[in-house]
Amino acid sequence: MHVRMTLLAAGRSSSVANVRFDDERSLDAAGWEEVVRRAPGLSHLAAAELRYCSPSARCRETGAVLGLAPLAQPALLECDMGRWRGATLAEVAAREPEAVHRWYADPCSAPHGGESLLSFIRRIGGWLDARPVGDGDQAVAVTEPSVLRAALCYVLKAPPHAYWQVEAPPLATLALAGGAGAWHLDLL
Repeated sequence: MHVRMTLLAAGRSSSVANVRFDDERSLDAAGWEEVVRRAPGLSHLAAAELRYCSPSARCRETGAVLGLAPLAQPALLECDMGRWRGATLAEVAAREPEAVHRWYADPCSAPHGGESLLSFIRRIGGWLDARPVGDGDQAVAVTEPSVLRAALCYVLKAPPHAYWQVEAPPLATLALAGGAGAWHLDLL
């Protein structure tokens, strides 16, 4: 089966300096404005037969503003950051610099007690591969930016450390085509 899957990063929920691990915040005022402003250019996503989102508030709100009415998927949650949840990277680095270094250097480590980067990438890949689709279907998923990064690593079969080399700003899109185990980038 062949499907076209577009992953859309949710709108902004905080300034970059205040980004927190496993942040459950809603869209902030600037995020709402940007989604509304960019909605006409994203209107083609409403043609998707299958519409998903991460359960986070900002993903559900982004999908709602775009008129997608997406189905929340727990598998699209951000990486489980264990005891680091709710903290900024700067806060964690001040408390646990060696653990942060280990987390960046070893994709199999989870010094925070949550999910390793490798496990996260595999979870997102597993979700992609398990989509029930018909040939030629279109799907859209409003996700956390980290999910786009993980999906890209999975699809390209890139080493997990490539995750750190990908930027996914709010409302970035990643278009994929294919199906279980045979995904490829679909550059427009």
